[in-house]
Amino acid sequence: MGDLAKEINSTFPNQKVKALLNIKYTASWLDQIATELLKPHNISEQQYNILRILRGASKEITVTEVKERMIQKSPNSTRLMDKLCDKKLIDRSRCESDRRVVFVKITKKGLDLLERINMADFHSYMDRLTDEEAELLNKLLDRLR
Repeated sequence: MGDLAKEINSTFPNQKVKALLNIKYTASWLDQIATELLKPHNISEQQYNILRILRGASKEITVTEVKERMIQKSPNSTRLMDKLCDKKLIDRSRCESDRRVVFVKITKKGLDLLERINMADFHSYMDRLTDEEAELLNKLLDRLR
């Protein structure tokens, strides 16, 4: 990657517009890389995120909690979890006291899959930044939101 203007053969009315489009372009670029890394494991980036959330929770949590913790909010997160259940990567159970509440937890098979996925290649792209640059980027992105 290099200069956005050259990559998409475009000009921008100002630096703020360029920055906005650069964020979106870079996010899309990173999504494509993650998709390629996860393709051999037959899961999407959103499904990977759900598995990571459940591994980090270390106990069953509600579907609502999973949705709140997701990096990429998805209106079809229930369907994503259905697919993970079908693959036996997560388990679901209803709350005894409130049948509307559904709990999910990662299975041994799901944990094993996460062990096999090597995201080091994905994370290595961040090595292009120094720690100071990454800190500045985080502050700028936090400020933007």
